[in-house]
Amino acid sequence: MSDMIPLPRPTETSQPHWDGCKQGELLVQQCTDCNAYVFIPQESCTGCQGSNLHWVKSSGKGVLYSYTTVFRPQRIEFEVPYVVAIVELEEGWHMLSNLIECDLDAVKVGMSVEVSFKKMTEEITLPMFKPA
Repeated sequence: MSDMIPLPRPTETSQPHWDGCKQGELLVQQCTDCNAYVFIPQESCTGCQGSNLHWVKSSGKGVLYSYTTVFRPQRIEFEVPYVVAIVELEEGWHMLSNLIECDLDAVKVGMSVEVSFKKMTEEITLPMFKPA
């Protein structure tokens, strides 16, 4: 994947997630009312609609829940092929990301993966996943 891809624009709500990535930690919101994990970062819980959310560290380990291999990118900045992955983390929440450091023939739903951080700029480090 090129270092010139479009990067996320952190908001006040999502900034703790991006700060964690810079530190090599995958942070996710958790509701103190119903214990649900909330990702992508929100102002209220997607489980109970409560506003008592706090940030917790995820293990960064999980399994490949679903994926697709992109051969024709939507933008020229993306080098193909690349794997877009939905990862189910050990804690039970899902994250859309990329699968890296894996031969395309080896990609399988249910395979064990772990987070890997790629520094893109001084402000943005992206969480991606690789085989565990």
